[in-house]
Amino acid sequence: MFGDNLLVTGGCGFIGSNFIRYIFSREDFRGRIINVDALTYAGNQENLIGVDKSYPGRYFFERADICDPSAIQDIFERYDIDTVCHFAAESHVDRSIKRPVSFIQTNIIGTFNLLEAARMRFTSGRKFYLFHHISTDEVYGSLGPQGYFTENTPYRPNSPYAASKASSDHLVRAYHETYGLPTTISNCSNNYGPYQFPEKLIPLVILNSLEGKPVPVYGDGKNVRDWLYVTDHCEAIAEIIEHGRRGETYNIGGHAEMENISIVEMICDLVDELAPSETSRRRLITFVPDRPGHDRRYAIDFSKINTELGWSPKESFTSGLRKTVSWYLENKSWSERIINGEYQSWIQENYEQR
Repeated sequence: MFGDNLLVTGGCGFIGSNFIRYIFSREDFRGRIINVDALTYAGNQENLIGVDKSYPGRYFFERADICDPSAIQDIFERYDIDTVCHFAAESHVDRSIKRPVSFIQTNIIGTFNLLEAARMRFTSGRKFYLFHHISTDEVYGSLGPQGYFTENTPYRPNSPYAASKASSDHLVRAYHETYGLPTTISNCSNNYGPYQFPEKLIPLVILNSLEGKPVPVYGDGKNVRDWLYVTDHCEAIAEIIEHGRRGETYNIGGHAEMENISIVEMICDLVDELAPSETSRRRLITFVPDRPGHDRRYAIDFSKINTELGWSPKESFTSGLRKTVSWYLENKSWSERIINGEYQSWIQENYEQR
């Protein structure tokens, strides 16, 4: 169950903001959502414009860093937090390679601080329903050409980002086993959809192709990922929170394996269709040197959540991608405000040809 006071960490980010909008849209949710976000480069309050007015007295925003234990403890006390959905994380592999320290702090220490606040509440006998932790399929490492990640796949992280998420997963599991804290973990495949920060592949390709800029593709472009439309992910998380077995991990996948180069070509063709230009956007595709530790293939077996909770993705990759491209075309002002000097410097640093 969701409880009365749901703490969502990282709620101004891509998945977190979509999750908040989704939960409020459900007729069976009557509680409050407390959104805690430090508003780093990927956190954007514009993602939730209108939510406070649409749900007066039920949505609260707290600008706070999960690495600050006193701030987190204060929020738990003031809002009587009884459920946690933990999205807040540094999440971009390239950034973790360049600057790993923030990943260690946020993804490990920040998760520890949240777990401690939840543990103190739970062990004191006060109402506490669940600590749900959102993780990634990258903790499992790289797959060969066959097979799928299951909940029993050994962890083999290959980047500082993946290692930091693996560490936080282990902490959550340990707090359940040691203290009895009610927890669940979900490891998901690559998300895409509205409000995604444009350093990620799909929005980066959409925006660069619209602007006639080079569309960067790492290596030979044949790295494979499983793709999940963000609303499908939000529905899966809600099912886990409401009905998932405590102490369990659930893999969430989109059943949509695609090579990066195929995705890039599909986006270029969609942009050509929806925003025609004189020449094909495919001409903008530019191969750049591969990044270190670039896993070749990820693929999720989501049979456990399908069997136990009846969840499966509603969007195909084709339908979800069309919705995504259309959203960015219809919300150009959002993208323009996101693409500031810091972001442009980051693109130049990471994707320029060397």
